[in-house]
Amino acid sequence: MSAPPALPAEPIQARRFGKARAARAAALQQDYVELIADLLAAGGEARPIDIARRLGVSHPTAAKAIARLKRDGLATALPYRGVFLTPAGEVLAGKVRARHRLVVDLLRALGVAAEDAELDAEGIEHHVSDATLAAFARFLGRGGESL
Repeated sequence: MSAPPALPAEPIQARRFGKARAARAAALQQDYVELIADLLAAGGEARPIDIARRLGVSHPTAAKAIARLKRDGLATALPYRGVFLTPAGEVLAGKVRARHRLVVDLLRALGVAAEDAELDAEGIEHHVSDATLAAFARFLGRGGESL
C-alpha cells in the first residue's frame, strides 16, 4: 500500500475549501441571473414560476433566491410582470454567459460531446478562476480574453 498523501498546511487547505464554498454560493446567484436574462431575451418576461421550473426547484425556493437578487441589487420585480435584471444584473449575466461559452468551447476542443460539454460547463464555469479562464482562452487562440 502507498502512503497517504501529505496534507497541505492548514491555512492553505482552509483557503481552498473557502474558495469552493464561496463558488457554490455564487453559482446559485449566477445561475438565476443567467436564466432570467435568457428568459427575458427569449420571451420578454421571466416569471418566478418559469424560473423555478427551469431550475428544477420549488416556487418558494425560487422566490427566496429572487428576493436575494433584489437585495443584492441584481434584479427587480413588478407585480404581475415578473423579474427584470438591473444594469448590474445584466453585466453579471453577460459575464456568466461568456464564462460558460468559453468552458464549453474548451471542452468541445478537447473532444467532449456537445451535450456533455454543456452539462459539465454548468459546474465548471462557477468554480474556475479568472486566471484559468484566461489560460483556456489562450489555448483556444483567443488571447487572454477578459471575463
